[in-house]
Amino acid sequence: MKVTGIIRTLAGTGGVVRVQAHYDTEIEDVWGACTQPERLARWVADVEGDLHLGGDFTARFTSGWEGTGRVEVCEPPHRLVVRTRQEGESQDTQIEATLSLDGGQTLLVVEERGVSAEDLPAYGAGWQVHLEDLGAYLTGGERCDMKTRWNELIVGYRAQEVG
Repeated sequence: MKVTGIIRTLAGTGGVVRVQAHYDTEIEDVWGACTQPERLARWVADVEGDLHLGGDFTARFTSGWEGTGRVEVCEPPHRLVVRTRQEGESQDTQIEATLSLDGGQTLLVVEERGVSAEDLPAYGAGWQVHLEDLGAYLTGGERCDMKTRWNELIVGYRAQEVG
């Protein structure tokens, strides 16, 4: 499994992080891992609340991010859009997960929009770790050491020309 990610700024809306990975499993399996609280906890976040269209939730990610969210779009098993706000912040971001079949694999693309330009590298590295951890979870493995892996990846994201 290979995870790739890019970061870029967008005029007037902050920036966007886009990370994608292919998984050797059915699209419904990846969808379930992205939408069921007990499965989310295995690779990305502890989530509590209503994960249905229009539902509100709270989340604590393995990266340390904590905040609230609302499900804006839910089109199983292909598209999920949530609006999130980090605890103590006033700016929302929007996370969109898109799943599609690509040959015999499932392609997951995660985009987070509205990220401040200075935070783009950190978010890029964070999402790459999360998608790598999803791959480990789907194959029966364990999450990596978040801090160590993030420190390895942040250098490459800082080197990306943002624009």
